[in-house]
Amino acid sequence: QVQLVESGGGLVQAGGSLRLSCAASGRTFSTNPMAWFRQPPGKEREFVAAINWSGGSTYLVDSVKGRFTISRDNAKNTVYLQMNSLKPEDTAVYYCAATRRVGGFGATNYALKSVYDYWGQGTQVTVSS
Repeated sequence: QVQLVESGGGLVQAGGSLRLSCAASGRTFSTNPMAWFRQPPGKEREFVAAINWSGGSTYLVDSVKGRFTISRDNAKNTVYLQMNSLKPEDTAVYYCAATRRVGGFGATNYALKSVYDYWGQGTQVTVSS
């Protein structure tokens, strides 16, 4: 059974940093893209960042570019989201996602929720002003 388990969320002041981790078990995703989404209070789940199988290509939503970094460690079957210069509008439940698809970012729109087959349970990030 495939599981994605997020950790690292919490309460932080504006301007602070957090590092989220997502550990996968049940199968390896070393040949598959992975991603982070978030769901702010009262809003729909939205794309944050994606990373290709090797970590050599990443794709981030404009609102987090320059502040967030996505990375992965295939030996640990884990993907990370480093979040710096956090803002109150970053407050959300953050979800890790994995897909069975293979291929580069040019072939598939990895910002779409429908692309992903597996989801974690989410971790809460709260940024106070």
